[in-house]
Amino acid sequence: MKPEPKVINADAGEKEYVQLLGGSPESISMRSGKVVLQPGKTVGKHSTKSNEELLILLEGEGLFMLNGGKHLEMKVGSVLYCPPDTEHDVKNTGSTPLQYIYVVAKAN
Repeated sequence: MKPEPKVINADAGEKEYVQLLGGSPESISMRSGKVVLQPGKTVGKHSTKSNEELLILLEGEGLFMLNGGKHLEMKVGSVLYCPPDTEHDVKNTGSTPLQYIYVVAKAN
């Protein structure tokens, strides 16, 4: 069945995580969510596995930490791309909550 177009409410309020799009049958393969990290917190190291991932920073500042020690700065308006099979973590380095939306889709 073909997914239907939709408007998704991205207001997470005070919640640390809100799922926006959960994959089939809501979409073909795309998943998305909104994350709110408090100062000093991390999302936890994880891998994209067979997925590509975009992170769109809405508020705050932080680091996109890649396996091997490479760190990319995140600031409001940043859009980060993460290829398949990439281990990474996100850390809030600022003094206010860091908020971002991630979008994940199968690479193949």
